[in-house]
Amino acid sequence: MTTVHDFKARTLEGAERPLADWHGKVLLIVNVASRCGLTPQYTGLEALQRKYAARGFEVLGFPCNQFGGQEPGSPEEIRDFCSTRYDVSFPLFAKVEVNGEGADPLWKHLKAERPGLLGSEAIKWNFTKFLVDRDGKVVKRYAPTDEPSSIERDIEAAL
Repeated sequence: MTTVHDFKARTLEGAERPLADWHGKVLLIVNVASRCGLTPQYTGLEALQRKYAARGFEVLGFPCNQFGGQEPGSPEEIRDFCSTRYDVSFPLFAKVEVNGEGADPLWKHLKAERPGLLGSEAIKWNFTKFLVDRDGKVVKRYAPTDEPSSIERDIEAAL
């Protein structure tokens, strides 16, 4: 059975990184954007990262410019924005497409494993979140408007 750990992703700095590096950790995989009305969720995502990291939890952020062009920056601009505005310590990856023919294979997998409302696989907007267990199985999908703090109970259960 295919799991999240079978995929690779390019870091914001351009290095390819196997997601198997996070085997044994609970993950929250999120498509992020710097110029979105939901961008303040970075605060909540970072709070989860800091609260649960020692217990084997990690947020993985994937910038995406597919929704209203809300992530237009270069990798350096994204890194600078996230570190200076939100003190982000969790890993950020290179920009990806999450929908359409150019959708990143990881995101195709996430959507197939946990479709949205009425079985729709499409990502509706920035800050869609997927909770992944320690074995790489996608266990839950959250809407863009679901605040990170509302996911804590599920994170606790997965840890």
